[in-house]
Amino acid sequence: MPETRDLYEEACACIPGGVNSPVRAFRAVGGFPIFIRSAGGAYLHDHQGRSYIDYVGAWGPMILGHAHPAVLEKLRGQLGRGLAYGAPTELETEFARKLCELVPSLEQVRLVNSGTEAAMSAVRLARGYTGRDLIIKFDGCYHGHTDALLVKAGSGALSMGAPDSAGVPAALAELTLCLPYNDTHAVEQACAAHGARLAAILVEPVAGNMGLVPPQPGFLEKLRGLCDATGSLLIFDEVMSGFRVALGGAQTRYNVTPDLCLLGKVIGGGLPVGAFGGRAEIMQLLAPDGPVYQAGTLSGNPLAVSAGLVTLELLQQPGCYETLERYGAALTQGLAEAAEEAALPWATAHVGGMFGYFPGLEGPVTHFKQVAACDHDLFRCFFHGMLKRGVYLAPSPFEAGFISLAHGDEELQQSLEAARTVLRELSRAPRAGKTP
Repeated sequence: MPETRDLYEEACACIPGGVNSPVRAFRAVGGFPIFIRSAGGAYLHDHQGRSYIDYVGAWGPMILGHAHPAVLEKLRGQLGRGLAYGAPTELETEFARKLCELVPSLEQVRLVNSGTEAAMSAVRLARGYTGRDLIIKFDGCYHGHTDALLVKAGSGALSMGAPDSAGVPAALAELTLCLPYNDTHAVEQACAAHGARLAAILVEPVAGNMGLVPPQPGFLEKLRGLCDATGSLLIFDEVMSGFRVALGGAQTRYNVTPDLCLLGKVIGGGLPVGAFGGRAEIMQLLAPDGPVYQAGTLSGNPLAVSAGLVTLELLQQPGCYETLERYGAALTQGLAEAAEEAALPWATAHVGGMFGYFPGLEGPVTHFKQVAACDHDLFRCFFHGMLKRGVYLAPSPFEAGFISLAHGDEELQQSLEAARTVLRELSRAPRAGKTP
């Protein structure tokens, strides 16, 4: 049986960095990534047969748990009818109708293959609809790896953005203004200075790419009002929060309706899929009806749509979101209590089936600069201590955690007992690069 290090070195020989998405490489925590062979319910099983309670959930989509029997049955039925057609299907219409029924902002929706595609397409559509070029986004919010959105904050509140990746032209980044999350004053200033050029404000209504940071009261409402005042569009990136924090997403939970929203992850039941949609008058500018071009050969793939339909049907059963909410509250409260017993500062947050924790910080955490100041060494040691005890958490302090409906009391108690043990050991001795 090959060791993890050997598998990783083999992967590095033919895959850049040994992984097909950077966070999987464990660079933020050190060591070598575990290689997964299978998964079921709330558990991952690695290549050596070790099992882990999974709080990554494929970064969000496994809200029902891994290998849910109803999803697998639906996929088996579709497999015999073909994998892709490149032509319309009734399934796509049924799926789109269901999304429009459940998500308040959707009058029409276009299916794509990823959250990155959804974000790229929605920004293009917003620019086409408004005839403007400037976008506002927020520090710590990730909207996929399209050039226009790989942007970090400029030197001041009203400065244009700067590239956050090699290969992104500065001229393109300058069309995106990056502001602090939850800072209504900064957005007011930006809209006063640039409102006539502003096409859209793009935001994660529940930020899940700097740990888990909820919106402060009034923040989303202020964005809605400023978009109305400037004639720009409000775009909610609900690729993570959609169907995770409430049945209709964060817009249902917080009662703020965007002009456009992005969906992904959960709506595919674990298969690659994304979507963007909104008011019909905006969506009808898309080709073939309008001048804004967007296309995708595999968009509306029948396997992904089939899995998504089953997932959405099951999420409408009574009690699903109450279960996620209770588990999230118990998990984060338990983590906070364990850290307090160990005399370690430790902020936590949860919204529905998403959660976050911030070693070294006192709560509440409201913006990216706070998250960046967390104790990274403590995070690293806690991560490896939990992994050693069979609990798989996101291998980066800038990622949210995810709970599934397959998690139950046994998983909760095992997770919290592991956390108490790890934090107690961390509090007793200098870490000095060691893991408990």
